[in-house]
Amino acid sequence: MEHILLLIILLILLIEFGLGRWLSYLNIKHSKLKLPAVLADIYDTEKYARQQDYFRTNARFGMLTASFSFIVIVVMYVCGGFGWFDGIVQNWTKHGILQSLLFFAVLFIVSDIITTPFQWYDTFVIEEKFGFNKQTPSLFITDKLKSWGLSIVLGGLILTAIIWIYNLTPEYFWLLAFGVVTAFSLFMSMFYSELIVPLFNKQTPLEEGELRTAIEAFANKSGFKLKNIYMIDGSKRSTKANAYFTGIGPKKRIVLYDTLTEQLTTDEIVAVLAHEIGHYKHKHVLKGMLYSIPSSLLLFFLLGWMLGSDVLAQALGGTKAVFHLNAIAFFTLYTPISDLLGILGNVLSRKHEYEADAFAQQYGYGEQLISGLKKLSSQSLSNLMPHPLYVFFNYSHPTLYQRIIKMQTK
Repeated sequence: MEHILLLIILLILLIEFGLGRWLSYLNIKHSKLKLPAVLADIYDTEKYARQQDYFRTNARFGMLTASFSFIVIVVMYVCGGFGWFDGIVQNWTKHGILQSLLFFAVLFIVSDIITTPFQWYDTFVIEEKFGFNKQTPSLFITDKLKSWGLSIVLGGLILTAIIWIYNLTPEYFWLLAFGVVTAFSLFMSMFYSELIVPLFNKQTPLEEGELRTAIEAFANKSGFKLKNIYMIDGSKRSTKANAYFTGIGPKKRIVLYDTLTEQLTTDEIVAVLAHEIGHYKHKHVLKGMLYSIPSSLLLFFLLGWMLGSDVLAQALGGTKAVFHLNAIAFFTLYTPISDLLGILGNVLSRKHEYEADAFAQQYGYGEQLISGLKKLSSQSLSNLMPHPLYVFFNYSHPTLYQRIIKMQTK
């Protein structure tokens, strides 16, 4: 039975890899099509050639990294690498929870070390070549070490709680584990900007002036209570710009990248933020959370059901059910369900993006939002002609073309 299960796992991995590469191939071919008239002013001839070069460079590199990851994971499954390492960990300690923590911690660190050369090349060769990278090697290493520390500490705490719950009450594991993870997610939603972001970036309140006055005026006009407007030093890593809305309740805040203020006018920035406020006014965060609840419940229910299976562990080269082996096998088997839920989530997200655009347009910022999005696309050398199937499977936002056409037809 374990051999059949291993074949199913390998088939899932192969289909996942094959589908991803096929979609990437379609996306590369589609990117060569002539730009529609509404997008023709974004790139001049020289910059469009540069954008095409950037897109294809990233696409080829993505193919390489995906292929490497696929080969490594298949070798681990076929050669019983996970079971072999489980045997080593069991010799280190007999404590069940500690075994799983060590197992995942070592795999996480080794995996990240193996992929670090790819991340380094992406940052210091590709992004550097096209003028985006502002990160220094020392900052890259510092970020990496901080990320390891956070992942080990926070991930270790959550994992410990989940395993402890399973050992305590397998029958109600799915419900209690769901509660713990949901509570943690809510906590991070509220305090992420205060606890995590400062470890990597400096956030300062937006100073008084034309931009802050304009943002506050729009917030008052649209009935959005806002006190926290912050600027973040994104320019120390990249020239690419961004803005986002974070937090819930009294902890909500707007965060602007310093690069954004260099690339957009005041009205365009207000338009981008009007879009973000539109998400809040339409309760998109709450709707997203409501969508995720049944998905998370299903995941934990199936996980709890399969954690006790000896066959699952044996398919990975183990001898009997242990949390870490069964969890790895389960999440691979769960991939088709996860992909389907992800597609449905993207459909919902794209709908929300249209609604947020309409909110900005309702307050007279449609043209400014369009011009702002065009500038951001131009600055980041975005692919303006993604394949519809690639968009369907992978995009949480509509394409720029779709967003402009939607706003212009209203």
